[in-house]
Amino acid sequence: MAKRQFKTESRRILDLMINSVYTHKEIFLRELISNASDAIDKLYFRSLTDDSVPLTKDDYRIEITLDKDARALKITDNGCGMDEDALNENLGVIAHSGTAEFGETLRERGESLPAEENQAGDTPGVRLVGQFGVGFYSAFMVSKKVTVLSRAFGTEQAYLWESAGVEGYSVRAAEKASHGTEITLYIKDDADGERYGEFLEPYRVSGLIKKYSDYIRYPIVLDGETKNSMIPLWRKNRSELSADDYNGFYKGKFGDYEDPAFTIHYSTEGAVSYTALLFAPSQAPYNYYTRDYEKGLQLYANGVLIMDKCADLLPDHFSFIRGLADSPDLSLNISREMLQHDRQLKAMAKSVEKKIRAELERMLENEREKYEAFYKAFGLQMKYGLYSGFGTNADTLKDLVLFHSLAEDRPVTFKEYVEKMPEGQEHIYYVCAETPAKALLLPQTERLREKGRDILCLTEDVDEFALKMLREYDGKEFRSVSGGDVGLTDEEKEAQKTRSEENKDLLAFIGEALGEKVSGVTVSARLGRHAVCLTSEGELSIEMEKVLNQMPAEHKVKARRVLELNAGHAVFAALRSLFVTDRDRLRVYANLLYSQALLIEGLPVDDPVAFSEDICSLMKA
Repeated sequence: MAKRQFKTESRRILDLMINSVYTHKEIFLRELISNASDAIDKLYFRSLTDDSVPLTKDDYRIEITLDKDARALKITDNGCGMDEDALNENLGVIAHSGTAEFGETLRERGESLPAEENQAGDTPGVRLVGQFGVGFYSAFMVSKKVTVLSRAFGTEQAYLWESAGVEGYSVRAAEKASHGTEITLYIKDDADGERYGEFLEPYRVSGLIKKYSDYIRYPIVLDGETKNSMIPLWRKNRSELSADDYNGFYKGKFGDYEDPAFTIHYSTEGAVSYTALLFAPSQAPYNYYTRDYEKGLQLYANGVLIMDKCADLLPDHFSFIRGLADSPDLSLNISREMLQHDRQLKAMAKSVEKKIRAELERMLENEREKYEAFYKAFGLQMKYGLYSGFGTNADTLKDLVLFHSLAEDRPVTFKEYVEKMPEGQEHIYYVCAETPAKALLLPQTERLREKGRDILCLTEDVDEFALKMLREYDGKEFRSVSGGDVGLTDEEKEAQKTRSEENKDLLAFIGEALGEKVSGVTVSARLGRHAVCLTSEGELSIEMEKVLNQMPAEHKVKARRVLELNAGHAVFAALRSLFVTDRDRLRVYANLLYSQALLIEGLPVDDPVAFSEDICSLMKA
């Protein structure tokens, strides 16, 4: 029996297969089971038109045998098998794919698997997993020697292919009772921290079957038991499935104790054909808002798990979705562990995003209470989505986010806010506060509320950043109640200007007394019963200053603060009087009012000791 050498190029590829291409050694079992499934598919397809093939679909199977003493793992199928030429061609030349060749032949002949036999009703077409002819060689990652005993259907002679790796292979005549292929892996000895022996443990092999090959459509038998479920739930018609079916599948597959908030099950055909089954959890996982959380959908090719978490199929703002997508049309690279970032994958991701958005809109419209409960868990992520990407996700998310209405005391959408705006209101007003209750106490909200203007309460750190990125909704610009312009009428602007002019010397003196603490002091048009408040000028608000300064950074930022005084308040009258009679005491009052405004805003007092001494000096007077 002469030893044959792999071609030089093939030896290089095999070396890569063993050492570089696959990240996880356990992948070998998925590859070999997929090859066995393809071999059965070929023979089964032939049986549909050839009466000489006696087997029915129920007779096909893949069997796995473990022998710990011999350190051997055997995978047997009763598929089409291979003769000597096929063994040399398929296993002697790396990257030659018999499956791909078979599929191409069918396409040239215009033939396909019938729809009723093709993956439970998928679009007619050959649904074979193997594409590149390299998966078989993943066996050498865990094996010191591999033998392939095969007998082609319709022949009497079997052949044995044998190889210990890159040094070459041999093929000789052998005996085999029936057609099909028997692959035996002689597992490497444990060494250098690698526990190859785990692949001889029934529990480990059973787990890998369940993980990667659960939906191979032929029985995979280990120790006399079928280990795979064969028929994917997502390939069944929706009319055949109940809510309990979906909920049970979700809980079992994704380890949740609660039913999903909603389920999306759909198939699409076209440039890329695929089926998706998506679930939204009712509650956020414990690590959802941490760096440890990994987003992504399980990705299958014809029922074979290719990736456990394909992050590219989900946008960050919908990263809470769990589920899977199954497609025969993906362009896979040589290892099938990673996907090329091609148009097909992007088309799938775009479609998935649209489906999720449509379902959220439906729930918002028809199941408001349920949506609000769901939003408490995942709304923050959608608001991050508004902020990230410089507003590129605005069209997708702007009608899904909720903010608390101070007027209605409930969460509302931007659309609902705008629909209830009184005539003449040009802006959407918002206030930043820890809670709606605290927002109602802020001096900046007084005048607007008296005028019947609703105000949205922003309670999360990201909220104002998101609105700044969004800028406007339906032509209505977002305006902070603490911003420079809150949409005053011409009369109000004129009155404010007149009062500021009348008290310009007083305001200038107070500004000088406060120095760099403020960028200006002015008469307020937004205060009612309160004496003072802080507002800001420019894009950086006081709330944004607080958020940014919580982050680790060498330099802190500071908003341009404006101290606003209520000219109708008794305190303002006292300031006017002191400006004439006691300017030293006026300086004390100025610092006290500024510290008071800081406390109202939830900011720390600049100098607590000086603040305390100023209060004591007034108490002694």
